[in-house]
Amino acid sequence: MERKSRFSQWLRRPKSGSDGGDTDTGSAAARSREDLLLAAADAGFPVAPAAHPSGYGCSCERIGCPTPGRHPVSFGWQTVATTDRDKVAAWVRTLPQANFITATGITHDVLDVPVEAGRSALGRLDAAGIDVGPITLGAGFGDGRMLFFTATRGTPDDEDEWWPCELDCHPETMDEHPGLRWHCRGSYVLLPPSTLPGDQPAVTWLRGPELPLPDPLTLLESLTDACAEFNDREPHHHEAHAWPIGR
Repeated sequence: MERKSRFSQWLRRPKSGSDGGDTDTGSAAARSREDLLLAAADAGFPVAPAAHPSGYGCSCERIGCPTPGRHPVSFGWQTVATTDRDKVAAWVRTLPQANFITATGITHDVLDVPVEAGRSALGRLDAAGIDVGPITLGAGFGDGRMLFFTATRGTPDDEDEWWPCELDCHPETMDEHPGLRWHCRGSYVLLPPSTLPGDQPAVTWLRGPELPLPDPLTLLESLTDACAEFNDREPHHHEAHAWPIGR
């Protein structure tokens, strides 16, 4: 019999109405939020609090914040990020509006592509029988971004073997990678159920964090080919409006 994880069962749980009104609805939403973030921590993704939308701006109150609701609240986010369930649960309960990020390059990397390219690549990977692992859908210009979670190549035992890749995506270089972004050491991405300003869609799981992490090289060719095809169709549209999901 196929074994279903607790997270998979939660995803399939019917969203029935409640007779308790707004209070029960709010409590259910809070529990769902906590379940999602604890599932990420249980999967080994280091979690840290992030800013959240404030109207069309950012809770950080920085004038002209370039990434509203998308950045960590602490400058020491790489040190703060943790998989400790108690700490994550405490943050979720004491920061009810906060988004959350996961630090990449510690236990996992993320390959981040335009959603149209991601869907195309995912179809090919599924058809080829390649296990793709966890995937999120997130906001960005147009239809947004699709993020593929993979095993990390960012923490080799020998620092001389540090993974040198021109696709590496760090917080300060996001705008240089409008197509494929490789989030590894020194970068981060938003976790579900993060919300963003205005009418941008929330960050959601397409395939849950309980899935095994693939080697990024098993996905890279399909993702780069799909991005090249996408950019050939809409080069000016996409390059002019590359909005990051991480920083």
